Amino acid sequence: MLLLQFPLSPTIEEVLQVLPNSRTDSVTPSRVRAIDAPGPLCFWHLASLDAPTVALAWSLAFAWVARVRLPLWVPALLALAVWSVYVADRLLDARAGLRSANLHRLRERHLFHWRHRRVLVPLAIATGLGAAWIIFTLMPVGARERNSVLAAASIIYFTRVHTSRKVSPLLSRILSKEFLVGLLFTAGCALPAWSRAALPHSALVWSLLIPVIFFVLLAWLNCHAIDRWEASPESASSLPIFSQASLIAIVGLLLAAILSSAQPRSAALLLCGAAAALLLALLDSLRSRLTPVALRAAADLVLLTPLLLTPFFR
Repeated sequence: MLLLQFPLSPTIEEVLQVLPNSRTDSVTPSRVRAIDAPGPLCFWHLASLDAPTVALAWSLAFAWVARVRLPLWVPALLALAVWSVYVADRLLDARAGLRSANLHRLRERHLFHWRHRRVLVPLAIATGLGAAWIIFTLMPVGARERNSVLAAASIIYFTRVHTSRKVSPLLSRILSKEFLVGLLFTAGCALPAWSRAALPHSALVWSLLIPVIFFVLLAWLNCHAIDRWEASPESASSLPIFSQASLIAIVGLLLAAILSSAQPRSAALLLCGAAAALLLALLDSLRSRLTPVALRAAADLVLLTPLLLTPFFR
């Protein structure tokens, strides 16, 4: 509840005037009119609905690959937990940036959450309590024990990100925020299917583990690209996001070709992941023509390529 009591020193209007990545961000040349995202897509991103949508798409895809039918409470728990965590993360980022007057770190999604904190905080608390109710009433004890490890890792990561405690530069480079987000996010999406799969261990490794590892790379690429795009224009243009995305797409295509005969479902999901990587490469080449919100929303939108497999989900 500290978020509701914290005095906002600069007004929102003042913040918008100096915010470096507002809709008139300098990343877009003044002679080119930036393309903004449609209203529903902007709201989907600004309200943190993008992360739970991506989590649902990939969790259902992993379950399809593992030939598992997830109980309804599993996707509900995943959506509630992811949304409440992302809302809390963005509110804490906004509070820290405004408290320290470190406005260059704030994006429009942070300001959206801060503006609507009196609505979002109670909703996030309610969804968090709803997730807890599902865990303690519907989740089997064995699954609860397995998921406790992931929950503990997420809490440790969340605490480290939102405290001033520093880690060694080497460890920070190896375990970057983008990599840890990709790893934890993927683990949360894949664990329900992995723990319920009735396939032999060797078949499970080939059919599910490879797409899971590939999605870790894809989720890392998504976070890494967004981080570079939201940096200064000079640093964003000097980093080889296009090359990295293209390389990951090629890896996905090669893996899909290798698994196409033995594991067609895994190959199909890898093709979806490769398509998402190619779309991220395209976004990198078009970033100067999009507003920051449109670019950020599109970066998450392209991760929904597994929805192309929805007609085959059973």
